[in-house]
Amino acid sequence: MFGRRKEAPSAQETIDQQAAEAAARQGSVAGKGAPTPTRKAQEAARKRPLVPEDRKASKAAERQAVQDQRLKMRRALDTGDEKFLPLRDKGPQKRFARDFVDARFNLGEYLMFGALVFVLVSLVVPASSDMMIYVLGAFWVMFLAVFVDVFILSRKLRKRLAEKFGELERGTVWYGSMRSLQFRKLRLPKPQVQRGQYPA
Repeated sequence: MFGRRKEAPSAQETIDQQAAEAAARQGSVAGKGAPTPTRKAQEAARKRPLVPEDRKASKAAERQAVQDQRLKMRRALDTGDEKFLPLRDKGPQKRFARDFVDARFNLGEYLMFGALVFVLVSLVVPASSDMMIYVLGAFWVMFLAVFVDVFILSRKLRKRLAEKFGELERGTVWYGSMRSLQFRKLRLPKPQVQRGQYPA
């Protein structure tokens, strides 16, 4: 009167059946005649070792990868290759700011040398000497001139960035202003334009 119910398949059988169906579908896509992988092959494919078998080789490979990445970054700082530049230097707005600053003559480039001369003179000339007053005054005049120059640069750079890109990325104007205070030959990434060669 009542027929026997069929036994529900076990969880393992369901997994094996789904894996076989997926393999069959993949085989049909790749082409007819592809053999269905065995259960042992499927389990081996799913296994991933948590710890590499050869730790020494793994660490050596990791060190080599880090070294290669640093070398690529160093080359990018020389050539301006966007792909491997540090994150702080990436992006079209940062590149525009670099080219704009590098094309310009900046008083800030020589502030470091002015400060060095001031320190050397202060070691030789007595603090009570009249000459020291003139040296200190000259240093402050140079400092104020650099401040005004950086202010003018930041205004011009902000305007040019707004004209070209519309919305300014945060920190781009500051990035360009700080670059203008570095001596041209020591800047990183290295300048890719000549003086007077402003970006379009």
